[in-house]
Amino acid sequence: MSRRKPELQAIDVSMWPTVAYTELDEAGRRTFEMRQQAVVRYAAGESVKAIEEATGVNRRQLYRWLERAMLPHPDGRPLGFRALLRYARIAEYVRTQDVQISGGGYGGAAGALSQLLERYPALAGWLLQQVKQRKVLLEQIHTNGRLRTRLRGLQALHDNFLRRCRAAGLTAADYPFNTAGHAIRSLSRLLKAEILRSFGTAARSAGASHLKGLPRQHDEAGAPVARRPYHVVEFDGHRLDIRLKVVVRDPLGFEHAFEMERVWLLVIIDVCTRAVLGYHIVMAREYNRYDVIKTIEKALEPHGARAFTIAGLAYGPHEGFPSQRLPELAYATWEWIRLDNAKANLAKETLTALCEFVGCLADAGPKYSPDERPYIERFFGTISSLLSSRLPGYTGSHPRDLRRSLADPKGDLRLYVSIDELEELVEYAIASYNGTPHSGLNNATPLEAIEYFVRGRQTMVTWLAEHHRRTLCLMQSARHCRVRAYLDQGVRPHINLHGVRYTSHVLANSAHLIGQNLLIYLNADDLRCVRAFMADGTELGVLDAQGAWRVVPHNLKLRQEIRRQRGQRRSRDLSDVNPVEAYVQDKLARARKNRRAATELAHATRLLASAPTVRTPVGPKVPGPTVTALPPDATLPVASPTSGVADAVPRTPVRPKKLVIGTGQVF
Repeated sequence: MSRRKPELQAIDVSMWPTVAYTELDEAGRRTFEMRQQAVVRYAAGESVKAIEEATGVNRRQLYRWLERAMLPHPDGRPLGFRALLRYARIAEYVRTQDVQISGGGYGGAAGALSQLLERYPALAGWLLQQVKQRKVLLEQIHTNGRLRTRLRGLQALHDNFLRRCRAAGLTAADYPFNTAGHAIRSLSRLLKAEILRSFGTAARSAGASHLKGLPRQHDEAGAPVARRPYHVVEFDGHRLDIRLKVVVRDPLGFEHAFEMERVWLLVIIDVCTRAVLGYHIVMAREYNRYDVIKTIEKALEPHGARAFTIAGLAYGPHEGFPSQRLPELAYATWEWIRLDNAKANLAKETLTALCEFVGCLADAGPKYSPDERPYIERFFGTISSLLSSRLPGYTGSHPRDLRRSLADPKGDLRLYVSIDELEELVEYAIASYNGTPHSGLNNATPLEAIEYFVRGRQTMVTWLAEHHRRTLCLMQSARHCRVRAYLDQGVRPHINLHGVRYTSHVLANSAHLIGQNLLIYLNADDLRCVRAFMADGTELGVLDAQGAWRVVPHNLKLRQEIRRQRGQRRSRDLSDVNPVEAYVQDKLARARKNRRAATELAHATRLLASAPTVRTPVGPKVPGPTVTALPPDATLPVASPTSGVADAVPRTPVRPKKLVIGTGQVF
């Protein structure tokens, strides 16, 4: 039967923190090696007597070292072999004698403050409360190349501490009043040690709003190392550091320029080859989940060549995008995508589009950790140095950036870059980036690297299913809308979606669907029509918006802005005219004094200019006639006052009926 102590029966020294004992002096190294050998022999199961004979260590000392090594360290691990060092202190000094100050009030007060707080727990609790309430703050300073910390607000806290001591009954003969500095240095060391006890407390005391840089644990799931194209991609958004303008033409043909807000650039980049797969420019203060899904669509679809209008801009022979230079990469999907913890990235529709439609795994990573996505962050730095910083109106990387003053056009809007020019510049810059030698690829270009893997080594690539390619808009989740009708008023069945009625000939004649829920899939870039399905998944068909919403191209963001403007009652006559046209006129009137209005104006005019004349319904094509938008010079449809449903196509004139007004008599 073993006579070992129960708490020392099973010891795993392989998990103990070690010591670099080879750097110790000769005496310290020999002492540590002797103690380490004794502990290792004991953990291996050797008898204590044999250990004493082999090492010369007394068993009492051996047990003492083992107990010290099992004690917890402030870092959360056991002391381990660190407890075997000579003169290693594992406990704080505890004073037992009363403080007797002599020689002018200096010296002889070691551990006096800890003794005072132990005798008066109320003082200790009050000090902890002051630290939590940030009555004293930590400041990190640089002096002579060294980092030091000091406390701000210490003097006021020390005065309050002395008042507390007097209230507790301490007199001038007691500590801390019998010392020269009244224990201000001891209080400073105590408070600084309490603040530095954890990094979170120290960072918040120094003014940090959030923590970052914590490495991932081994058991945390994350994206693997990219070993082939489309294995891991990174997504992020960058607000371009440049002041822009929007140019509009009045009915007489004169141009008017207004300064607008900065825009966002959303990018998806392949980690293995550093090639940019797709991008999207967002003209808004913040991008939303629909913009993220739009960027995914552009990364999947084959990239079309752009016609440049700026002289000197053109695609080089070795520049472009992967799906543009290698047609077989159209609709190629990726396995992992890294993104940050923005709400738009982690929205339900975004994750559904990535995980269920594209079929990849999403790795959001820790919060406030841009180092988890180094490649796309480095790409944005390249765009800033090669594009933004070379244009007039560059805002600089910080308010005191000298380049901000050098690039200031002094209010001359003629020098500002317009949104159309920016789109061409971004297209050219990214296409050139894909064709420029990259140091991380041994000076091969991203397009050469991706061609080497795909065509040279014939690396396996997965593609999006054929039926999904025609229904990219189905990446958004379905909305449940109830079929409504008003029988007593003669209003036919319809649905309400974002404040607009939608119906079709099939739905308008289906009285049995009143009160049932339909699954609605919409294209956030064109809300003139949506696709409807029954609750069991069977297709009902395409539903058209009623009124002017059916004629004028618009997206979800534009409709939400118009509805918000209606709610604020800025334009009382919006219900009597084309809402999109009235919205554009209102933004045009306020664009000269409001950059946000100019940004919204640019977004609306860009949408109206780029919208197709034929509405493409969401989902696969179905047999039947296609509905085209009215030409710009056509008159807008007028809603019927009885049915509430607008006539979008010209009809045969109807003869008016004779109006008969009753006498009001009751028989």
